Amino acid sequence: MLIEKKKNHLLLKACLMLSLVLFSSYLVVDLGILSLIIESDRSKISLIILSIYVLACAHWFYISINLDKEISSLENTNNQTLVRSFVDKASEEGSYDYKNNLDLLQDELSNRHALGYLAVDILLKLGLTGTVIGFILMLLPIGEITDFDPKILQKLLGTMSGGMAVALYTTLTGLVTSMLLKFQYFLLDSDLSNTLNYLASKFNDEK
Repeated sequence: MLIEKKKNHLLLKACLMLSLVLFSSYLVVDLGILSLIIESDRSKISLIILSIYVLACAHWFYISINLDKEISSLENTNNQTLVRSFVDKASEEGSYDYKNNLDLLQDELSNRHALGYLAVDILLKLGLTGTVIGFILMLLPIGEITDFDPKILQKLLGTMSGGMAVALYTTLTGLVTSMLLKFQYFLLDSDLSNTLNYLASKFNDEK
């Protein structure tokens, strides 16, 4: 067999990744970074980004549990999963078209990750949207300058710095959360790809 079956550690990797995310979140809260971002971001886009990331993380962990069951069913025949059903039918004698059905299995399992990649794209786009809004808030006060009174300029500089804070914090929040979530779904794709390649190699040899 060209590709050997690897041990399934998906759920363990998912738990370790989730623990790392939770620990990092604790540090962000404990160091006051979260409160600083929320207070400085007048647009509240950073809060929206963080909320979407939390929901996407819950979806990711749910998908991780289901995919772990699918992969584990290669050895545990009691688990009635799509992978187990494919293996049982492909192992039977007859004209079972395992190649087309393997493609269908791949589509079905990989489509479960589509919502996660949509969330990754939304997080990134929201971060960029916050950047634009921040620059708009920063540049708006320039048109209100009527004279060079130091008090007026000081007030305008304060308003402009607030706009810059919106731009920077939303960009930072969007980039960090999108990269984290993309890596989390990469872990799922990697294990799914290994499993499908093993199945393709196994039944190519048998047929």
